[in-house]
Amino acid sequence: MKTIRIIGFVLLLMGLASFSETWETTDAGYEIGDVARDFSLKNVDGKMVSLSDYNDAKGYLIIFTCNTCPYAIKYEDRIIDLDKKYKPLGVPVIAINPNNPSLSPGDNFAKMQVRAENKGFTFPYLLDESQEVFPQYGATRTPHVYLLDKTEQGNVVRYIGAIDDNYQDASKVKEKFVDNAVDAMLAGKEIQVTQTRAIGCRIKV
Repeated sequence: MKTIRIIGFVLLLMGLASFSETWETTDAGYEIGDVARDFSLKNVDGKMVSLSDYNDAKGYLIIFTCNTCPYAIKYEDRIIDLDKKYKPLGVPVIAINPNNPSLSPGDNFAKMQVRAENKGFTFPYLLDESQEVFPQYGATRTPHVYLLDKTEQGNVVRYIGAIDDNYQDASKVKEKFVDNAVDAMLAGKEIQVTQTRAIGCRIKV
C-alpha cells in the first residue's frame, strides 16, 4: 500500500511539472489575422504616442526591443534602416521597451533617452511602463517584431517574429523576413512567411 502511495505521489509531481512547463512556455497574444488594439505610451521625448497619431500610415512595424540585450543591440542599425526605408512608404517603426527597469536598470527611461540620442533613432522609442502592452501582443523576446496592416477593420497583424535570419552579421543575412513581409503587404500580395521564431533575450518582468 505504501509503495502504491509513493508511486502515485511521484506521478502527481511529474504531472505538475509537465503542467508547469507547458504553462511557462505557452505564449498568449496576437495571432496572424488578429486586430491589434491601440496603445498610448511615453516616448523618449516625453510625449505620448499612439497608433492613431499616424493618420497617413499604411501599417506599422511594432518592434519590442531594449538597451541592454546583446541581440537587440546587434539589430539597432537594422531597425534604423527599416524605419528609413519604410516610413516614407507609410510603414513607420515604433519601438517599445518592455523591460522592467527594476530588474534591468540599464533599461530605465533616462538611459532610453541617452540611447536614442546616441544612436540617432529616427523612430519613437516608447516605454511599456505598466508592462501591459507586450503581453497583449504576446512578445517574449527583444527584439520581437509585429507587422500591422492598417485596414478599415483595424490594425491587422500580418507578420510576427524575427527581423531576419542572422542576428550576428547583417552582411550574411540570407532571408529578410520583415522586408519581405512589408514589401508583399504594400504590393497587395500574399506574405509567404508570416511567422518566425524571435531570437533574443527574454523580456524582464
